[in-house]
Amino acid sequence: MSECKLSVDYDQYESGVKIVDLIEQLANNDERLQLESLIIGDWGGAYEHDSSEIVAALVRLKDRFPKLRSLFIGDMSYEECEVSWINQSNIGPILAAYPELTSLTIKGSTGLSLDPAQHDKLEELTIICGGLGKDVITSINEGSFNNLKKLELYLGVEEYGFDATLEDVLQLIEPGKFPQLTYLGLKDSEIQDEIAIAVANAPIVDQLHTLDLSMGTLTDEGAEALLNSEKIRKLKHLNLSYHYMSDEMMNRWKQSGLNVDISDQQDSDEDEDYRYPSLTE
Repeated sequence: MSECKLSVDYDQYESGVKIVDLIEQLANNDERLQLESLIIGDWGGAYEHDSSEIVAALVRLKDRFPKLRSLFIGDMSYEECEVSWINQSNIGPILAAYPELTSLTIKGSTGLSLDPAQHDKLEELTIICGGLGKDVITSINEGSFNNLKKLELYLGVEEYGFDATLEDVLQLIEPGKFPQLTYLGLKDSEIQDEIAIAVANAPIVDQLHTLDLSMGTLTDEGAEALLNSEKIRKLKHLNLSYHYMSDEMMNRWKQSGLNVDISDQQDSDEDEDYRYPSLTE
């Protein structure tokens, strides 16, 4: 068994089934010895119960999963729980407990923290949410992930938890911060133009093969900075899907010769109040 997903559906939750019991069962199964990827889905009432018991159980049972390399906490559909209603907790102890982990994905940012934000072998860190808090961004910035190759952050909107400034976000792309990084995703943002303008000529672009600025409120303003950047032209892939660019700007991208995804055009109304990132609530 290389991959396993554990979740508690509504009927199980109502009858008293707990996700921790399922983790215990898995830990007592001989197949656990071959488990490489563990996905934690709906743990039942995620809108009122956080993930702290899951974290505690996984830390306590760390020696039962010797081959675990990939972990996803919070893989649930909006029917199960809207992303901004998912209650997380401090995921930092997971990083300390599983030194061989290479991929960590977290969905939901309510109550989320990463302390300590340190791991020598983690290659992928993804946080999917409708609004990422400044404290989490700061933890990642001040942490240590020397082997990180993919950083994908859904930044979201202020209404659902994004309380950082552009400067806070840009600390993540300072030279030398993530020396192995080749995939950078600063996406789903209500300040996507500002991010695009700042990243367009940032030194970190030189080491990337993919830049993902999708799912946000990108308009022609941010797109212009990207299109005019020589650094951007050296990327293998640029993801700008779900955007508010004009037809004219889209045509310019099509003629650019770059491998760029400009699918899912939104209504480019000039009123900024009507521009929303793809994933919020």
